[in-house]
Amino acid sequence: MGFKGKVEMYKYVDDILKIFGMKDIRLVDSLVAKGDKVSLNRGPKEIRKLRKCRRSLVREKDVCWEYAEKLDGNKVRCKFCQRVLNGGISRLKHHLSRFPSKGVNPCSKVRDDVTDRVRGIIASKEEVKEISCVKKQKLAEVKSPNNLSATKALVSLDAASPLMKIFPTGNPMTPSSTNNQENLERSIALFFFENKLDFSVARSSSYQLMIDAIAKCGPGFAGPSAEILKSTWLERIKAEVGLQSKDVEKEWATTGCTIIADTWTDYKSKAIINFLVSSPSRTFFHKSVDASPYFKNTKWLADLFDSVIQEFGVENVVQIIMDSSVNYTGIANHIVQSYGTIFVSPCASQCLNLILEEFSKVDWVSRCILQAQTISKLIYNNASLLDLMKKYSGGQELIRTGITKSVSTFMSLHSMLRLRTRLKNMFHSHEYASNTSYANKPQSISCVAIAEDGDFWRTVEECVAISEPFLKVLREVSEGKPTVGSIYELMTRAKESIRTYYIMDENKCKTFLDIVDKKWRDQLHSPLHAAAAFLNPSIQYNPEIKFISSIKEDFFNVLEKLLPVPDMRRDITNQIYTFTKAHGMFGCSLAKEARHTVAPSLRAQSHNNWFGLPDPIERSERPARY
Repeated sequence: MGFKGKVEMYKYVDDILKIFGMKDIRLVDSLVAKGDKVSLNRGPKEIRKLRKCRRSLVREKDVCWEYAEKLDGNKVRCKFCQRVLNGGISRLKHHLSRFPSKGVNPCSKVRDDVTDRVRGIIASKEEVKEISCVKKQKLAEVKSPNNLSATKALVSLDAASPLMKIFPTGNPMTPSSTNNQENLERSIALFFFENKLDFSVARSSSYQLMIDAIAKCGPGFAGPSAEILKSTWLERIKAEVGLQSKDVEKEWATTGCTIIADTWTDYKSKAIINFLVSSPSRTFFHKSVDASPYFKNTKWLADLFDSVIQEFGVENVVQIIMDSSVNYTGIANHIVQSYGTIFVSPCASQCLNLILEEFSKVDWVSRCILQAQTISKLIYNNASLLDLMKKYSGGQELIRTGITKSVSTFMSLHSMLRLRTRLKNMFHSHEYASNTSYANKPQSISCVAIAEDGDFWRTVEECVAISEPFLKVLREVSEGKPTVGSIYELMTRAKESIRTYYIMDENKCKTFLDIVDKKWRDQLHSPLHAAAAFLNPSIQYNPEIKFISSIKEDFFNVLEKLLPVPDMRRDITNQIYTFTKAHGMFGCSLAKEARHTVAPSLRAQSHNNWFGLPDPIERSERPARY
């Protein structure tokens, strides 16, 4: 048959697309070709045009258009705050929902009922995606030639269990003889499992070096025995590290160094202080001291720190970092009074953990955490229910572990929010309702009620929104890279995230910012942070950074402390002006390229005194490390 023009043909194709769910393009293409006497090469192009037209029609029917005005191109104007947004109706939804994590500024004038409605639309769309994902997993399980039993977890492609990769489903304990790489990976995995090694060991720089060295030796290589490792190789490596540390010590006269005091105690009240020394090149372990008998004796601890400082040389030490396990205030006061050029800073990771701990003590946050723990305890205290949860979650864990209890708590809330739809599906499933070991019990009924409570999930969203910025800062300072030049900016951005999220709720905003400011002011903040931020080109030359003027005073205070003699400061004034105005070397192409690509701790090494400043200023910028 033929069509009277393209409009009739499009209508015909549209009807076919509806019948076949817009999926079987080849069949539709064939029908179009037969009906309009056109070549097969023309069909898909017409269908793509039709699909694009239909998507446009669907967007135009979106209920959220009543809150916006469509402009030219892909722009819309919010009817509440009159802000113009790029990205169409999708960006408008996130603007009205006031979700800060989507890269869209939240609307400051939208009504609460509109926000709740739009959030519901976004949540329902995400639920449809989750349901579609679960259906695909079940379909893949049914089609699998080696179908696992119904009690096994449904494993998604992006969260496959290591055991599934190690043991083939046909014969789980017999490795394939045709795939050498798979055999090798299986052997490495079993080595990790049998020796209870942390999986993060695989990220070590020496991990791949070891594998490459073994591969060069070829088959038949026998690894060193335990006796050889703890005697011959221990002494050799110790001697090599000693030689490397001697080379690094030569840098201290230029860059200075940071002493890190890492303290831990056990349940028997045994206290060990590990001393490490850090500089731009690397960090070395110095020594370990058993301080158990004198851990509460400030005089003894002060003498201990004095001896360590003397070992490195007072003129080489710029900063000492310690945690609050020791008498931080007493030791810090002693060092500041005894050594005019040494700064004392607390452990950044510990201070960030204290901030999260204070967050968790806020009444409504604490109630939300208790409700979430009710669900997790029910699931993880019942083996069959845990298997059922992993089946619906695709093998993903509900509980996440971090370096401290507070970090673990907020990470688990984030995990629970991500698996919200799957948890609801599990609680409504026939498998859950038919199991008498947990169904219809008081705790189970309570968990179902919590999972169905919209207020609970809104509170979880809020907890995730306020904690995520500080978890990001914690990840940055825990990676082992020097962050003294960026900690000021990281904390400023985290606080700005709180202000953005609570743009409509000043009371809550003040509650959390007061917690952050108190910890920052009383513990975490150090003049070195401000000085390093001032000397960081990626901050100094960034027009979006607004706190440069507020840290200038701290910067000059650091200079006065490190350079007490006026003659030492005379030549610096002009150079500081040149640096802040990006004149001379600071304005050349090489320097501009390095602003955002080279770490502050490496610039002087990479470009032979790239800053062009005297050595004492470099010491104020580069030695501090977290």
